[in-house]
Formats: sequence, structure tokens, C-alpha cells
Amino acid sequence: MNLLNSSIGKKLIMSLAGLFLVIYLILHLVINLLVLAPSAETFNKAAHFMGSNWLIRILEIVLFGGFLLHMIYGVIVSVQNWFARPVGYAKKPHSETSFFSKYMFHTAVIITIFLVLHLVDFYIKNKFLGDVADVVYSGKTYHDLASLVIARFQIKWVVILYVVSMLGLGIHLHHGFQSAFQTLGLNHPVYSPVIKGIGIVYTVLITIGFICIPVLVYFLK
Repeated sequence: MNLLNSSIGKKLIMSLAGLFLVIYLILHLVINLLVLAPSAETFNKAAHFMGSNWLIRILEIVLFGGFLLHMIYGVIVSVQNWFARPVGYAKKPHSETSFFSKYMFHTAVIITIFLVLHLVDFYIKNKFLGDVADVVYSGKTYHDLASLVIARFQIKWVVILYVVSMLGLGIHLHHGFQSAFQTLGLNHPVYSPVIKGIGIVYTVLITIGFICIPVLVYFLK
């Protein structure tokens, strides 16, 4: 049997792509937190570097491919699971991660919708439409993305949408982080609790970190 076409193969690819996205979220959060700096210059220069460095541009393509793989294989695995269990269990097992596991597909839909809106509002406007004002630092021109972000996060419904989406991301990460390592075969009585602990800390920090940005901008900027 072709490994890539098997259920295990699909879960393996989805897990690897998911772990790549987990690493990217750290970098993305660090850059985004710079919008809270007293001066917009720090964020705008960091955003310019991310958008102009050739290595980062290549990683963007890899990231986009990783997200598509994760999303596509996630849908395939979910559909296969539904067809394999067309009738729900008479009594569903309760576990510590049952809530997070139950809503993996739902949170994935929320995250996907958020990403589409996020890309249209920031990436496409900046890269293709030129619908972003410019600012000059030391004689060099940069896109003033900081002002765009701050303007968006001063709109209440945008802040609410962002917070809800990040809560969905947190639920998705909580189960996905541990599930990915289990799929990769890293399931051990000694190591698994450590991985679980790291996953919880990672999820909490990432979720709170992203939520803090729009909330602080809305109330303080």
C-alpha cells in the first residue's frame, strides 16, 4: 500500500505540516508584538525585512504549501473518519482531551476563514494592490503596515473576530500539538507527559500573545 495514500500516511503528512506551522507561529507572534512598541518604525522595518528577504520569501511559499497540505489532509482524514463511523457511539468516551479533539474540524474552519480575511486585509493589499501608505525612515521608504494594523484593531468587531479566532486556534493547537507527536510515533510513558506539558505551555503563550495584540491596541493606542 502506498504510504501517502494510506490513513496513517495522510495523518503523518498532516502532522509534519502542522508542526511546521507551529514553529512559524512563534516567529509570527514575535513580529506582531512589535506593533505594540512606542514607535511604529520597529514594526515597519521588521515587516519590510520579512517581505523583502529572499530566504523569508521562500519560506513563505513553503509555509503556504504546508498550510494547504495540513488543511487538505485534515479534511480528507475527517471525512474518512465520518464514513468509517457513520453512526455515533451510543456512549462517547470521556477523556481529558475529548473536548479539544471533538472540535478540531470546527476550529479548523474558523482558522481558515480568519486566515483568508487576514491575507486579503494585509498581505494582498500590501503585496499586490499597493493600498498601504508609505513612510520614510533615514531616507528609505517603507510600507506603513503598523498604521494599518492599528487602524484595524481600533474597530470593535475586528477585535472580537480576532479574539474568537485566536481562541479557536488555541483549542486547535492544544489537541493538534500532542496528536502530531503521537502520529510521529513519539508516544512514551516518560516522554508523552513532557510533550503534553510543553504543548499546554506553548498553546497558552501563543493564544494569549496573539489576543493581547488587538486588545492592547484597541484600549491603549
